Amino acid sequence: MLTLARNLAFYPLFYGISALLVAGSVLVRPFGAAPLRRVVGAWSAWHRWCVERLLGIEVVVEGELPRGEVLIAVKHESFFEAIDMPRLLGFPTVFAKRELFAIPGWGASATAYGLVPVEREAGAKALRAMIALARVRVAERRPLVIFPEGTRVPHGQEAPLQSGFAGIYKLLKLPVVPVAVDSGPLYHRRLKRAGRITYRVGETIPAGLPRAEIEARVHAAINRLNRPG
Repeated sequence: MLTLARNLAFYPLFYGISALLVAGSVLVRPFGAAPLRRVVGAWSAWHRWCVERLLGIEVVVEGELPRGEVLIAVKHESFFEAIDMPRLLGFPTVFAKRELFAIPGWGASATAYGLVPVEREAGAKALRAMIALARVRVAERRPLVIFPEGTRVPHGQEAPLQSGFAGIYKLLKLPVVPVAVDSGPLYHRRLKRAGRITYRVGETIPAGLPRAEIEARVHAAINRLNRPG
């Protein structure tokens, strides 16, 4: 009964305020990046508050989170970590699926905030445009976040990395910080449960490694919390 009560509080409060914040992001866009950044930060912070206070989920970070010019490769088990990135990292740029940018209101705000759209079946021209935009964000000293599996993967499963990850790594020439997260058992379901979600920050991997090596090291590191639960 307590789990049900927590969820009945979480869904209307989080999504209701989220709708207002999306509308707010549209209103502040003409005033530049700083107000939009504050709105996005408020949305992510509101989500974390709801997760901790309403759902009863403790969020723990093991290791030191990076800042600046790095590529952060994050395990993807649920929407939790996607929404949590601004709260966790301050002002990151996230590689996000192109389809998300078609969402009315949200898509234009995501572009203005500095997210990088990814087209999985894109040709060389689209890839060059994506890398050029990512380099602009690197020049702004913003960390780049990528979910190298390309989609959410159920907890306890290990999906291969998308082929585009190695290409982005090679072209950007950035070190990679892998981050494991075990949000799936608590958050990747309609009825969310109380408990603990852990981020585990892995050892920084240098730029310039061969494709097979970077993929193997990132795959192993982001799955270190991937135990069935």
